[in-house]
Amino acid sequence: MNSNTATKAKPRKHPVVLFIHKLGSPPWFYDFAGKFIPWLWLIFGVLTVLGLYLGLVKAPEDYLQGQSVRIIYLHVPAAWMSMMIYSSMAVMGFIALVWRIRIVEILAMASAPIGAAFTIVTLTAGSLWGRPTWGTYWVWDARLTSELVLLFLYLGVIGLYNSIDEPRKAARAACLLAIVGAVNLPIIHYSVKWWNTLHQGSSISLMGGSSIDSSMLYPLLIMAVATKFYYGANLLTRARIKLLEQDKRKAWVREILKEKN
Repeated sequence: MNSNTATKAKPRKHPVVLFIHKLGSPPWFYDFAGKFIPWLWLIFGVLTVLGLYLGLVKAPEDYLQGQSVRIIYLHVPAAWMSMMIYSSMAVMGFIALVWRIRIVEILAMASAPIGAAFTIVTLTAGSLWGRPTWGTYWVWDARLTSELVLLFLYLGVIGLYNSIDEPRKAARAACLLAIVGAVNLPIIHYSVKWWNTLHQGSSISLMGGSSIDSSMLYPLLIMAVATKFYYGANLLTRARIKLLEQDKRKAWVREILKEKN
């Protein structure tokens, strides 16, 4: 066979690369996300019911804190999510700034209200827990103060994004703020080690033994997993709505609206 006329097979793209390329297509992302959202909500609901039952009904009360310790099943998963969502937002913000993928910009901005809500839950539940434990709802403790700063960072990202009319410029500015604000995350995590604080240290270790009893640990971990499914379902739902708003004049959105009507 003549080498000049021989056709060369095109190299196949890596699945990750192919997924990233598809991610840049709003119609594909809209359909892709829509298939997962009902399952994410369902799993979240099942895990939440199971976790709350085990934590509020089956788990024993603490020998020191009594029934008030049950706030842990709300406070701790929410605290973990407040930091995880911000770190995810910062990573997505970096990707959005470097590769200019619009869907990632939308995902980063859609994460901010969810993360802010988890941070509010963290601070509120922590205050309610602090009253019987410390004798006060609030102290300017290093962990509490840095968590409050995290809430202000979330609100700053939301406010900056909504203050600029052009969505893509707004997203890039807010993503930059999210990246800068990520410096607060290690402060939150290590505050109980770096400073003498009222807030207790970590009771759970992924690399070693946990000081919390298994009867309390398992429902706590179940609730922690449940909140991640909530984040996924809420994030994809918000992202789809934002896509429809931004592309409302495009043909693919008009087709979807026709099908719904």
